[in-house]
Amino acid sequence: MSTWQDLVTASLIGTERAEVPATGIPGWPAGEALGQDGRAGHTASQDGLSGQDGLSWDPAALLLDQAALLTVARRAGRTADEAEPLAAAGPDPRPVASPAAGERLARILRGDHPDLLAEWLRAAAARQLRVPAEVLPALLDRCRRAGPADPGLRRLVADAGGTRARWLAGLNPDWKWLADLSPDPAARAADAGTGEEPGQRATGARQPGDAWRLGDIGQRRGYLAALRAGDPGAARDLIAASWAAASASERVMFLRVLANEPGLVPDQPGLVAEDEPLLEAALDDRADDVHGWAGYLLATLPGSALGARMAARALRSVTVQAGTQGSYLVVRPPAGYDPALRRDGISPGPAAGRTSLAEPTRLVLEIVARTPLRTWADAFKMAPSAIVALRSGTWAPVLFTGWSRAAIAQRDQEWMAGLINEAVSGHPPGTPSETEALSQLARRADPALGGPDAVPGPEPGVPAAVRNAITVLRFRFDMLKELEDDHSDG
Repeated sequence: MSTWQDLVTASLIGTERAEVPATGIPGWPAGEALGQDGRAGHTASQDGLSGQDGLSWDPAALLLDQAALLTVARRAGRTADEAEPLAAAGPDPRPVASPAAGERLARILRGDHPDLLAEWLRAAAARQLRVPAEVLPALLDRCRRAGPADPGLRRLVADAGGTRARWLAGLNPDWKWLADLSPDPAARAADAGTGEEPGQRATGARQPGDAWRLGDIGQRRGYLAALRAGDPGAARDLIAASWAAASASERVMFLRVLANEPGLVPDQPGLVAEDEPLLEAALDDRADDVHGWAGYLLATLPGSALGARMAARALRSVTVQAGTQGSYLVVRPPAGYDPALRRDGISPGPAAGRTSLAEPTRLVLEIVARTPLRTWADAFKMAPSAIVALRSGTWAPVLFTGWSRAAIAQRDQEWMAGLINEAVSGHPPGTPSETEALSQLARRADPALGGPDAVPGPEPGVPAAVRNAITVLRFRFDMLKELEDDHSDG
């Protein structure tokens, strides 16, 4: 007897190439088993399927009929047989998040700021709280839809869901991935290092390093992330030894693991100064994605040589001057694109080599986005809030967007706060790039900016982008406050 998945498989292959499987209906009396076509008393014939009523049945129509019948049967349930009671979920000493925090998680899962799900889970795990039981089914289903393409989310769900989530996952094949994960984060990292399937460690079927030599890119990423967490130098040496034979996509993966991007291993720091030589060498890689990632990562590494090169370019392009109405910024774009820019991760635009108004703008944006933010404060002798408030004419959207990207990449909360306050109370976003930059700032800035009276407004008539940013900041502030509140011990 088939399952729902058998019907799905047959429909994908096509009834011309696959038999319509017989469908077992839960609770159907054993003496009235369904025939090959899923109906009692129907049999197959050479020219189709014929039943006692003499009608001929088309296989495609039959498959749809069986799917409909099985759907109704699954919804209706079945007469209870004798069954052993389910084993209880294992103990989890952590307290449950507060009811308000649980309701906010449910709102996120229903589509209210769904991009904040990972932040909620990280915050709960950091506070040693577990997800309320009633929210777990929706959370597991959300993670199922994300699939293996988002391994970071799966790890967060495993940590925050705890033993109850793993117990529940064992009852639903769609959630099997969570039941297979080790309950201990350290053990999960070790499993990633061997590339073992559940249960293989006990039999000794795989040895450490097999995932690196024999695994797919996901297993190699897991192995490298585990090694990086335990021995950063060994991971760096392994990357260097494997670089020449790796594909471009694998080399990008190497760089992302070095930076712990995106949060492959919780609480693991990102880049360190010892990573700079490897990243500098990666700037000479022929693949655009590889040297682009290397340039982006070096721009976030304090004290890097690339940061110094970008700072020199930035200060040649952007200067501050005094005027009768106060200081203002003057922007002079680079004379043109050159190979040194490409090596530092700024790829040529479609207009490179030709006269275009867009190309100088793009170059200024990319240079500002990769310049260490301390460059501006040191050169202009001003605080970030004063710098972002300087007049810059038509260059204001470019500078706002570039500084926003730099503040997010460098995790500079002072600059993020200054940019948000300028957008809310000074110069509201007027271009799509500014709107997107403000949206990302609201999701990366300190949630305290969403507290009472921390950010003014929104006043009537302000642009939707400003209202949305303030809404996100307040949502995040309330979300984290609820996780700090008293919680139950259930």
